[in-house]
Amino acid sequence: MNFDKFLKSISAIENIPLPAEASHLKMVPPFRRELLRQQKNAIKNAKEAGVIALFYPNKDFKATLVLILRKTYNGVHSAQVGFPGGKLELEDNSLQDAAVRETFEEIGVPIKDIEVVKKLTQVYIPPSNFYVQSFIAISYKTPKFIKQEDEVEAIIEVDLLHFLDDNLLITKKVSTSYSVDVEVPAFKLNNYTVWGATAMILSEIKDMLKQIM
Repeated sequence: MNFDKFLKSISAIENIPLPAEASHLKMVPPFRRELLRQQKNAIKNAKEAGVIALFYPNKDFKATLVLILRKTYNGVHSAQVGFPGGKLELEDNSLQDAAVRETFEEIGVPIKDIEVVKKLTQVYIPPSNFYVQSFIAISYKTPKFIKQEDEVEAIIEVDLLHFLDDNLLITKKVSTSYSVDVEVPAFKLNNYTVWGATAMILSEIKDMLKQIM
């Protein structure tokens, strides 16, 4: 999709109610549904983080979404696909500030080039005890990505129409902290399997975009 056409559509997204849990539940396995019901007390003591779903024109001026592949490390989110972003620091005035700052640090998009257009529904991640606030944002320029070498393994540029393709919804067997192997709903984007909290956020974004396009 041409980026200008995308911009005309995205301008309407501010007035769309968040689908919230209705979207999230499409991308969670049965055991996680019960955890979602039980998480209210855990959220009170959770760490906070902010992430950015950044849309921008690629070199061919097509609307594109950026994701990242995290490095392999000794942690619960090792080698997973996610959004650029990170935890709230003392220097941040808000979760939005944290998300924008971390996006600059992780993939090199200048803060001045990131325009936040919509705050999404927060998602709690039990394994790492993070309560994540996501934001849809736009860069009107084609970014010159610079990955943070110690945290980011790869930058993944996803064509908007590829993201919106319902044929890319799959079920994937993965190892989780809850069970050795479980079947989970996932997106297959650029041949990367995207599941968990990132898939939940993507589901909400996709449901809203489908309303305006």
